[in-house]
Parts: sequence; structure tokens; C-alpha cells
Amino acid sequence: MKDWKKLFGMALLLLLFVLTACSSDSSSNDSGSQASDDSGDDGEPYSFTIMANLHTPEVPNDKVLEQIEEATNYDVEIQWVPDNNYDDRLNTAFATNSLPEAVFLKNQSSFIQFREAIEDEQFWEVGQYLDEFENLSKLRDDVLANTRINGNLYTLYQGRPLSRQGIIYRKDWADNLGLEAPTTTDEFMEMARAFTEDDPDGNGEDDTFGITDRNDLIYGAFKTVGSWFGTPNNWGEQDGELLPEFMFDEYKQTMDFFREMHENGYINQDFPVTSKTDQQEFFKNGTAGIYVGAMSDVVSLYHDATAINPDVELDVHNYVEGPHGEYGIWSIPGYGSLVMFPKSSVETEDDLKKILGFFDQLMDPEVMNYAYWGIEDEHYEVIDGAALPTDDQSLFDREVKPYQALEIGEPETNGRYEGYFDYEPKEKSEQLFKDNEEYLIEDPTAALYSETYVNDGARLQEIITDATYNYIIGQLDEAGFDAAVEKWQSEGGDDIIAEFNAAQ
Repeated sequence: MKDWKKLFGMALLLLLFVLTACSSDSSSNDSGSQASDDSGDDGEPYSFTIMANLHTPEVPNDKVLEQIEEATNYDVEIQWVPDNNYDDRLNTAFATNSLPEAVFLKNQSSFIQFREAIEDEQFWEVGQYLDEFENLSKLRDDVLANTRINGNLYTLYQGRPLSRQGIIYRKDWADNLGLEAPTTTDEFMEMARAFTEDDPDGNGEDDTFGITDRNDLIYGAFKTVGSWFGTPNNWGEQDGELLPEFMFDEYKQTMDFFREMHENGYINQDFPVTSKTDQQEFFKNGTAGIYVGAMSDVVSLYHDATAINPDVELDVHNYVEGPHGEYGIWSIPGYGSLVMFPKSSVETEDDLKKILGFFDQLMDPEVMNYAYWGIEDEHYEVIDGAALPTDDQSLFDREVKPYQALEIGEPETNGRYEGYFDYEPKEKSEQLFKDNEEYLIEDPTAALYSETYVNDGARLQEIITDATYNYIIGQLDEAGFDAAVEKWQSEGGDDIIAEFNAAQ
């Protein structure tokens, strides 16, 4: 009797074991069939952390993040770091080996700082994987090329218009004087003269001048006007050799152009020491009529100008031919932030692909609209196929704007809505950004490396910046400028030239 009970118990245990094993196999097979659709191998959300810079005073709540996580089946923690001390925090995390799995770099300068670590293979090379992802494979080849190191790709980029540069001008002043938007540098000079000498505001007083500028040779007026003259973008090629822009005749022609405007009083006389705030104030308060820079500034300039004078009318324009009869405009490398993946925290290729899978899904139009615009009918509405943000700016800044820092690609590659603008010059500026892409002057050194440039480039550039301003305001002649160039060469510039040419 006891033997029978013992055998029965053993048989029952064996049956239970077989049933459990079958159940386990079935579950395993089901999970495996879903592996391509779910972020985690078991169908659960895959968890990882992103370090991103915060451009608003407050860390956002999770409302938008929850929508992104639900749409992608990822559990994402974001370490928000205030933009003003982001690089310091990033460098500290790198030095202490505590970087998270995905790390955003603020700009090209931050990227250059990590070049040595990248070449030391401390970050994953991701170019070999992009074709495996439907959306990541759409990223622009020309922009990706500007982020390659020794032909390899270590980053995903956040797209930026290649050139926003152009003119914002007082259309009401131009109409008063019978002027059209300038299409040549001669016409530009004439508008600057007329806005200075011909009483464009009609008040009978000598209280206006043409161009308002600031202490910035890049994002102020100088570099854009230099493009019209055919000046290279930072560096250009001459007789098969790369040389800095200030060694070209077109750079000197641009300086002569500004010197003439300065001598005639067509530009604010102290522009080499004028801040951007003061530069814009001249335009807003009706003292100056031409602003050369990012055409996207037209909205804020108009808003503040009409608060002072409701009758202000502005317009934007881009196409200005130089003396050689052509239009060109300098371009940026096409990206703002970049995201990299440290091997110290992303330990395996499988983990890397899972994280790349999140950014691939982030580029789906539905998901990217969450990140960039928020929740439809709560944070924005769709008008004519474009997004119009809520009038509640504080709500948008608090709940949505920080997530825009996560964008990968640009509208043409990620499919998100473009912005809707009911102010016509702003809408026009958006079209002119695209028009500029037909006339770009690119920087041939964007993807090249010079150790001397990284270490001493900023100091050496001060020599050229000072000489340029001093020439324009008449405190330096051509021989004096040439002497400054020679000083730049002798103090390290020749090494930069050699290193960039060797890196081609």
C-alpha cells in the first residue's frame, strides 16, 4: 500500500514538471515572436537614461514623456541639466565615469572637445547600424558627413536649417523712399545711405541710420555680407591649399565695404562694442532700419517694435549679389545638438541597438510631434498641416519646450509638423531658409581636425577679430591688417593650416 502511494506521488510530480516545462516553452516562444516589436526581450519596456540640456527655468513634468514612453514601449529617465552649466556637468560625469547611456552634446565645440575620447574608442560607432533602422536611415548624408571622425559616425544629430541668414528691414521706410529690397551690394549700400540721410520716418529730423550691428563677426552682419562678396566660410581653397577666410581678397573687400559704411555714418559707430540687446534695440525703437542676421528674429523684433510704434512694417530678404554677380550665403554644418553613446554605460551591441531603436521610434512623426509640440488640442492645434502652439506660453514652456532638446533629424527626415505662422514675414523667412540651401558656401574644415586649432584657435582668432574691427573703424590700414595676419601665422596659425591640409 505504501509503495503504491509512493509511486502515485512520483507520477504526479512528474506530470506537473512536464506541464510546467511545456508552459515555459510556450511562453518563451511567444516572447521571442514579439522581440522585434517590443523594446525589451521579454516585451517589457527597455529602461535607459538620457542626459540632456535644459533651456527653461524648470524641469518639465512627465506628461509629454509618458506619451513618448507609451508610444515607444521604453522607460526613459532624463537627467535634465541647466544649459548654462551643462558642459561642466558633462565633463565631470565623463571624468568620473558616470555618464548615462545616451548623452547630448550642446554644439560643435562640445563635440570637438570629445574627439580624443572618441578616437580612443570610448564611444560607440553607430554609422554601421543606421541602415537597420527605418527612420535613422533617413538622416541627411550631407549633415552626417559633417559629424564624421576619420570617416566613422559616432553621433545622431539634431537638425538645424543650414542658413537662416538674411536681411530684416523696415518696409514702411523703404516704401516711403520708393526703395525695393536690395538685390546687389550697391543697392544694399544705397538703402543704408537712404535710411541714414533721406528722413525715412518722415519726422523731419536727422535721427536715423541704416544698419544696426553688434560685436560679433559671425552672427552679426559681417559674415553674411562677406558671403555676398564671395568670402569663404571660415576656410577656403586656393591653389589646392586650404587657407583661412581672412587670407582671401574677398574678406578685404568686405572690410572695405564696412569701412565705407562706417565712415559715412550708415552703421552704428560703436558696433564693435555693441551687444546684441543694444543692436536690436536700435531697430525696435526706430533708430535703425536694417538688421542683418537670422531672419527668424523678425517675430520678436516686430512684436517689440509695434509696442513702441504700431505702424511699423517689416519684411525679410535673402538674395543679394556681390560685385561678381552671384549670390552665396554661409552655412552651418546643419546640426545643433548631437547624441553619443558611451561604452562605459552601454556595455553590449545588443544594448546599443535597443537604445538606437528608441531614437528610431522617436523619429516617427507621431512621437516627434509629442516631443516637439506636445499633446494636440492641449499644447497645440493643427492649421493647414502645421502646428500652432497654445497662447499659454508658460504652459508650453513648462510642459513641452524642454523635450524639443531630444529631437533627432529635422522635419524633412522625422516628419514632425512645421510651425504655423500667421505673421507673413515669419512665414516668408521659413521659405527663404530653404531657398538659401541653393546658394550655400560650406566650411571645408567642418569634419577636419587640427589640434592646434582646438588648443589655440580662440586665442589666435582674437588677433584677426581685433584687426578686422580696427581696419573698419579706420585705426588700421591694409599693411597693419597684413601684419596681424602674419602674427596669427607665426603664433600658431601656420600649424593650423598645415594640420587642416594634412587632415583632408
